Amino acid sequence: MEPAPIEIRELQANGYTFRCRTCRIDDAGEPVVLLHGFPETSHMWTEVMHSLAAKGYRCLAPDQRGYSPGARPAEVAEYAIDKIASDVIALADQVGFKKFHLVAHDWGAGCGWTVVQLHPDRVQSWTALSIPHMAAFEQAKKNDPEQKGKSWYMRFFQLPFIPELAFGIIASMPVLFWAKSKSEEIVDYQTIFSKFEGRKATLNWYRANREIPIPYGDIKLTTRLIWGNKDIAVARAGVEATQAYMKGEYSLIELDAGHTLVQEKFEDVEHVILEHIQRHSIKMESE
Repeated sequence: MEPAPIEIRELQANGYTFRCRTCRIDDAGEPVVLLHGFPETSHMWTEVMHSLAAKGYRCLAPDQRGYSPGARPAEVAEYAIDKIASDVIALADQVGFKKFHLVAHDWGAGCGWTVVQLHPDRVQSWTALSIPHMAAFEQAKKNDPEQKGKSWYMRFFQLPFIPELAFGIIASMPVLFWAKSKSEEIVDYQTIFSKFEGRKATLNWYRANREIPIPYGDIKLTTRLIWGNKDIAVARAGVEATQAYMKGEYSLIELDAGHTLVQEKFEDVEHVILEHIQRHSIKMESE
């Protein structure tokens, strides 16, 4: 059977226009929102969306603020993580997702942790890829020597102008960042990162969130964290410290993988996401 088609729609939210990938969005299934990280786009979720749609779920995966050409404010402060999280809620409202399953990777997961902190009533289940609870991660970046070493690039990306130039060179050599990605993914990524304004907007996530004022605390939602123990950006300390903040059902899935979990361990990640969402049905809750 042919997989359900993925459509690209432009959706309005918070005064911006977001380029979004959708699948079965007008059907009656439970909704799932998927958030990409840096330096990628919603294209990273294509195969996961096909798998979810085959099980009856309807999917929304936006190119987030800075990635969508119609959602690139000039001011760095407009990329604060709470504002980006508000985009998720506004997009969900736009398509009628009153409550949804949330799946996210990398900076998308940072946004996801913010959504579940600020809007827990909107999320049915939460699956984070690579990035631990934000308070645990911040503590690790300050106190854990291994995480300090792995986070060097964050400090570099916060510099003005130079990162845009450097990443322009990097983006022209896909093997450096996207070695595990398929060619069609890379083509989509380069529509953003081959242009200076795209690089600037996406790097502003790092600049706007040097210090995050949100009081990240306990999470009562059912949560699953998937982490690769060869991750070049995320050390074990923050991952293990996440447990202390989990007051609902929680599990850590450790994979023998790096940071790009969907590309490296697709079948494992697909299974974890599907199993977690299926176990926490919105329909079952309402019955």
